[in-house]
Amino acid sequence: MKRFRYELKRLKIIEQIAIVFFIAVVIPISISGFIINNVNQHAVRYQLRESAILVASMVSDEIDYFFKTNETTLVQIADTLEYLPSRYLKKKFIQDMAKRYPNCEDIIIVHSQQELEKVAEDSHINEKPILSTQMKDGSFLVVIFNANNWDYQLFKSLEKDNRQVYIMDDNNRLISSHNYTPEVYKDTVDLLPAEKVEDVPVIFGDEKNRPFVYIHRTNPNLTIVVSTTEHMTKRAIIDGRVKIILSVLFAILAMMVLTGFYIYYLYINIRQLFKGIMALSKGNYQRQIRLLSTTFTPYEIVFLANEFNNMASEIHKSYIELKRKNAELKKLNEFRSNLLDTVSHELRTPLTSIQGYTSRLMRQDIVIDEETKQKSLRIIKEQSERLKRLIEDLLTIPDIEGLRLQTDLGNVWLNDVFEQSELLLRKHDGHEIVVNIPDDFPQVVADKGRLEQVVVNLYENAIKYSYPETPIYVDVKQEGTKAILEFKNKCDVIPLKKLKSLFDKFVRLDDEMTRTTRGSGLGLFIVKGLIEAMNGSVVLASDEEYGFQAKVTLNIAKDE
Repeated sequence: MKRFRYELKRLKIIEQIAIVFFIAVVIPISISGFIINNVNQHAVRYQLRESAILVASMVSDEIDYFFKTNETTLVQIADTLEYLPSRYLKKKFIQDMAKRYPNCEDIIIVHSQQELEKVAEDSHINEKPILSTQMKDGSFLVVIFNANNWDYQLFKSLEKDNRQVYIMDDNNRLISSHNYTPEVYKDTVDLLPAEKVEDVPVIFGDEKNRPFVYIHRTNPNLTIVVSTTEHMTKRAIIDGRVKIILSVLFAILAMMVLTGFYIYYLYINIRQLFKGIMALSKGNYQRQIRLLSTTFTPYEIVFLANEFNNMASEIHKSYIELKRKNAELKKLNEFRSNLLDTVSHELRTPLTSIQGYTSRLMRQDIVIDEETKQKSLRIIKEQSERLKRLIEDLLTIPDIEGLRLQTDLGNVWLNDVFEQSELLLRKHDGHEIVVNIPDDFPQVVADKGRLEQVVVNLYENAIKYSYPETPIYVDVKQEGTKAILEFKNKCDVIPLKKLKSLFDKFVRLDDEMTRTTRGSGLGLFIVKGLIEAMNGSVVLASDEEYGFQAKVTLNIAKDE
């Protein structure tokens, strides 16, 4: 039965930060915004209810004040009329009082209850409030108030309030209103309960965000209704809700922008760490991490970058040292191979000659004449000297490379050096050596034995590689405090690249495949080392006239 394993995807740091931001910031802020919106809605709803009750109470208080003030005045007018003797004086007094009475439109006397009801009906139709009192003779004194003045008196404190206020009688007929609209008035009247609670504010209606309040008064018998409009609800609740939502969204957006910039800035620096590690893993040990370093760069990242750069520098140094050691090891390996090749090649021939001629001389079964014996001994001696020079060359190499070469510097005549070197050479292979040196040439500072070794090596090198039967020239001249020795022979032009490598160990003009001359490839290496040990210099050149030229420079001796 196969088992299925589900492995969670490893998220990148920017993805993890985004998830954490959503869980830790966006969700809590959204929930907080929802809670704040509900709390605000309840608070505004409560405030609308309380303010509607307050408006209804204010209007009721204004009505109380209005009627109590005017009832007192009306009683005083009625008492005064009782004492006036004639109907004319009463009429004139009523006319005067109507003019002087505030908010009064007219003052009349009606003689029966039916007439009073007729006046009241007409006043309701014209939306004019009236106030009456009964006099001693049974008639009624009636004050008809101006509708505009009445409205102003009752609603002057609600001038900037957008609520609609209605004052109605027992039959729900409108007496006075504030911000009246027919549609809202009709809807409000339809919502009024049939049985009303008296003298206390009551909230009615089925819209919780639009509170309706009424106060049913018994003295006077009026109903005050306060209606909260949709515009007020929208401004108080919906606009507040929109503002809260927009504020939450703006806060989330601002936090997302700021967090996004910081994450992007942090991500760039972390990417630099990644690139540095990847470069190091691919062998680029010179790579350095360069951060966008500001106050907001975390200390840990700066610390990691500095430690990484230090580590990369140390690894690069170790890598350079390892490459140098490997180069030295490779060079040493090449030296070993060349040494074995040279020793095996250069020692085999003289040893074979010595062994062969020695075996001949030791034979008892043949008679060897004196001439043959001398020839054999001469060859044995020459091959022994060849072996000696090769061994001396090999023993000189470590001293030259380790700068431990010992020289006995002194004043040396060059003529003596050239003569002794030619004697040591013994074999010219048909080449004449021509030395051009002035008779009065001064002495030079050198080690005589080492200088003879230099000249012999240059002679042998010239003899091996020059054209057959061509002379070898040595020109000696003085330039200031320097003696210049130029060794020249005719041969093919040597390429510049090959010419520069002739001072290296085991380098020959003919390679292993085309080797036509004997030699170890150490001659010019030893020449350079010995000349420099005597505070001189040597350079090589090649042209069409002389294929090989070696220019040796030595110091002229101060005291001859």
